[in-house]
Amino acid sequence: MSKVIFAVQYEIEAAKRDVYLSSLPELKSLISAEGLESYSVFELKGKPNSFEEMFVFSSYEAYDAYDDAENERLSMLISKIETLKVNNTTKYNVLTEVTSN
Repeated sequence: MSKVIFAVQYEIEAAKRDVYLSSLPELKSLISAEGLESYSVFELKGKPNSFEEMFVFSSYEAYDAYDDAENERLSMLISKIETLKVNNTTKYNVLTEVTSN
């Protein structure tokens, strides 16, 4: 089975950076799912306040079954983070691992 990376890239308003960073520990503790191998948040080098969340799933089926809306506290935290973002900066990518089969 091929792994899947789901990546979400966005910018946070500079004045709201501290609020965003203080939300990350709880966000990381709440994100879990069957087949989710890892979840990390990165800041783009040379571009302050630009972040990328990376979800690594064991298979496309695990990615397809992922639903962060199942956890009410997680949904509330994601909604809060949405208010910290610069409008129209969110980009999504789904990458599927290439195998030799």
